[in-house]
Amino acid sequence: MKRSRDRAASELFAALYPRLAGWCRRLVDDDETAHEIASEAFTRLWARWTSVEEPRGFLYVTAANLVRDHWRKLERERRAVHRATAEAAVRPHTEQADPSVRLLVQSLPERLRVPILLHYYADMPIREVSELTGRREGTVKADLHAARELLRAQLRRSLDHTL
Repeated sequence: MKRSRDRAASELFAALYPRLAGWCRRLVDDDETAHEIASEAFTRLWARWTSVEEPRGFLYVTAANLVRDHWRKLERERRAVHRATAEAAVRPHTEQADPSVRLLVQSLPERLRVPILLHYYADMPIREVSELTGRREGTVKADLHAARELLRAQLRRSLDHTL
């Protein structure tokens, strides 16, 4: 029993780790951090191996949460550096001058951010996002639309500040 479970876990790792790490890489823009996040997602899966019904979904949702934590940490560090420099007094709105899509996605409410990450960054079809999030497909589509509209408005505002 243990041997077959170990084999199943090993096969799952071989099948999913490269794609999960690649997805994380696109989100965090750093190989080492991407591998750390993907590895941590698998570690958390192994800890709950017998109780997780959908391992792939668990991995991606866990990785999305870890990516969000990483983004928050970077944002805290960025703000601390920003406060510590004299430039903060001269240019108080520098973050608006660089409308990074990643930062804009990070700023979305979780209800909208998770479907965006799963659908656009993990290339999951709406049906699969619906299953993983426990929301109806129509709700996922509406959330994706709302997220795109928010991102469009935020990007437009950010670009207006740079002109």
